[in-house]
Amino acid sequence: MDPASLLAGLGPATLAVVALMVFIESGLLFPFLPGDSLLFTAGLLHQQLNLSLPVLIGVVVLAAVSGDQVGYMLGRKFGRRWFKDDARILKSKYLVETEEFFAKRGGWAIVLARFVPVVRTYAPLVAGVANYNYRKFTLWNIAGAVGWAGSITLLGTWLGHYEIIARNIDVIAIALVLASVLPAAISMLAKRHAARKAAGTAVASTEVAGPLEDALPETPTNG
Repeated sequence: MDPASLLAGLGPATLAVVALMVFIESGLLFPFLPGDSLLFTAGLLHQQLNLSLPVLIGVVVLAAVSGDQVGYMLGRKFGRRWFKDDARILKSKYLVETEEFFAKRGGWAIVLARFVPVVRTYAPLVAGVANYNYRKFTLWNIAGAVGWAGSITLLGTWLGHYEIIARNIDVIAIALVLASVLPAAISMLAKRHAARKAAGTAVASTEVAGPLEDALPETPTNG
């Protein structure tokens, strides 16, 4: 699906169709829509399409927030029953791990997921299944939607005439997300390595100290 051809042929319905596609991709478990490239192209062509840039961004934010709220409620109401102890993929233990993940990093996970195709479709569902705090989810959802809709649309306005950027906007968005989480990932791996090294040193010390203690003569007691 070529976003430029799609938008050019919609006429007055452009804004409504963009909003509908963003809503579906965000909340109705249909991840195969060109969300990033659609917004980028809309930003590039907004003048030709007679669209006000603030109105375009505002409508997209509203659609994205609404879609994620629907996805969250679907996960909260129906998703938990999909997880079983004996399931191959949706195991109950994964749900517990997800709940712990959102308890620690839920807010930023919601924001960053918005910039990753496919992931942004399932993130609100998982947040709902994990029973992540609704108020916090809503606030982070709004923050992510504003950041995503604003940045991608404005990038289209400013950089859309560069063909290499227009063709690779999805890759660029993912690269930016990876760059933002890379320091935290490196720090986490370093801490795990240090913890394993410390645990290995402790075990080695115990293994050496044990035989030495056995070999030492007992201290005679007076009496």
